[in-house]
Amino acid sequence: MSGTLPGFRARLATALTGAPDTPLLFLGNFEVEQQWAKGEHTLPRLSAATANAVVNHMDEFALFLGGGADHVVLKTRPDDDYLDFLAGLGVDLPRIHVPGRQDPQRTVTEDALDDPALLAALSALAGPSGQGCQVTAHGISADERRFAKTAGLPLAGPGPETCKAVNSKVYSRRVADELGLRQPRGWACETLDELAAAFAAATADTGSRYVVKEAFGVSGKGIAVLESPRRADRILGMVRKQAERSGNGSLAFVVEEWVAKETDLNYQFTVGRDGGTHFDFVKEQLTEGGVHKGHRMPARLTPAQRDAVVDAAERLGKRLAGDGYFGVVGVDAMLDPEGGLYPVVEINARHNMSTYQVGLEERFVGEGRIAVARHYPLRLTTPLSFAETRTLLDGLLFDPARGSGLLVNNHATVNAGFAETAETAGHTVDGRLYGVLVAESDDRVGALDTEIAARLAARKDNAA
Repeated sequence: MSGTLPGFRARLATALTGAPDTPLLFLGNFEVEQQWAKGEHTLPRLSAATANAVVNHMDEFALFLGGGADHVVLKTRPDDDYLDFLAGLGVDLPRIHVPGRQDPQRTVTEDALDDPALLAALSALAGPSGQGCQVTAHGISADERRFAKTAGLPLAGPGPETCKAVNSKVYSRRVADELGLRQPRGWACETLDELAAAFAAATADTGSRYVVKEAFGVSGKGIAVLESPRRADRILGMVRKQAERSGNGSLAFVVEEWVAKETDLNYQFTVGRDGGTHFDFVKEQLTEGGVHKGHRMPARLTPAQRDAVVDAAERLGKRLAGDGYFGVVGVDAMLDPEGGLYPVVEINARHNMSTYQVGLEERFVGEGRIAVARHYPLRLTTPLSFAETRTLLDGLLFDPARGSGLLVNNHATVNAGFAETAETAGHTVDGRLYGVLVAESDDRVGALDTEIAARLAARKDNAA
């Protein structure tokens, strides 16, 4: 690989465009799975409006993927004090573009598509000979393809049809079976008959617990426990009614045994246009109730366990390339209580939470340091500015001289709920502060974590 840009950003540009110095425009369209899932049969779920607003403002993570020659579209301009904090750390930020109006319930892509003036301005990034900026995203759906086309910019990635196909949990299960990679007992189901047979086999296995997952479920949504034959029958009946109403008998569900585990893992590799695979990292994934809570880096693996992860990545990368995919791939995996590896829980052929930590990790997590990415839930009745956050966490934010502290990598999610002023005025709003804790030991990371949580909770209106 040639070029002057170091690290992950250069590898990403090379994988997507063939050159390490191609300018990129980033879109942080989190939970793109909702677009891929349109028209698919689903399980019952609930989603609060404020939660959607917070998720959509996770787009601010995309600040950390590029450098000064790149661009990013964000729903809202970041807090100026936050930008000053990042500049003070020496973070080389991409140029920021913001739509004229944002809707908390829309992704950043949808906001941008609703702003013709922004799209016209972005079209100038194509350059005089069309060799300029290219569009990349958290994940590519029809919306991102339409954004690129309308802005007159090349789409640096495969089309939405390919991206949807390789992100299905049905695809993950079948590819892992094909490659002989260890998985829990389970079935990939694409018809009602296959789903009924899987439910019958699962409920007959009274010594084990099984779950059913939607093909495009994310963040703990789209999953149900088959706790009894009666529960399985209710779910099957609901799916059958959906199929009858829609006239679409095609399904996309996975039924799997819920196996004992010791550690959740997330590893990432990048597939190039030439089919080559670069292994990026493996991290311990911190989850609670099936919902992502953060990562510990580096992962505490034996050499044999790490070798097995790298081998799985190489095999999966070749398979994905053969199906026309190139770009970032994150894979959830886990270790059983005896240390054995399940190398594929699911394939996420898109950016992952851990993707947005790589630039910070490369720059600020030195040799022998421990880093833990996590978020702090907040319940606020008034907005929390970054200036106040900085005061509250005085002495705990990252200090390059110490090489330790909290690297805040998303502040927009703190106040996202306040965007819905008509509904939230005078009410408590949920928010999240995201960051990466860096210190010399797990004990020190734990102490930092405890102190940060205590100080945030001490804010007079925070009832978290």
